[in-house]
Amino acid sequence: MSNTLRPYLNAVRSTLTAALCLENFASQIVEKHNVPEVESGATKEVLLNPLVVSRNENERVLIESSINSVRVSIRIKQADDIERILAHKFTRFLMMRAENFVILRRVPIKGYDISFLITNFHTEQMYKHKLVDFIIEFMEEVDKEISEMKLSLNARARIVAETYLSQFV
Repeated sequence: MSNTLRPYLNAVRSTLTAALCLENFASQIVEKHNVPEVESGATKEVLLNPLVVSRNENERVLIESSINSVRVSIRIKQADDIERILAHKFTRFLMMRAENFVILRRVPIKGYDISFLITNFHTEQMYKHKLVDFIIEFMEEVDKEISEMKLSLNARARIVAETYLSQFV
């Protein structure tokens, strides 16, 4: 992990650790229902203030908490059009397989690239610190993966251009 990324990820880690104090909370509107309150938004008194942890204007994390669920939305760094396309394709690939990632949402929140939904049932079945580690590691790896894909794309484009232009020499 680079030194410039470390404070950002530490802030996200501590905020997520604090936000993941979830408990079972039945719906106050429909009897015998238990829905993620951060998704439904039906009961305003159980919603906490959303928190944005931002590294810069292009890279930020939105953490929305309620009594029984937390929604984490991530905006991935996209410096240029190539990174924007690669990030869109990569996150779309992951979201199409959301059932394999238990906490991944199929559709991100508007303005963000990918979203996770963690409920009290997830924190009962899984270790809380492992969930936080997964999200932090995801943030590290997606940045590395997009950078590697961009380098590979540029290398392939250079080879194609050299091959094409060698015909005219």
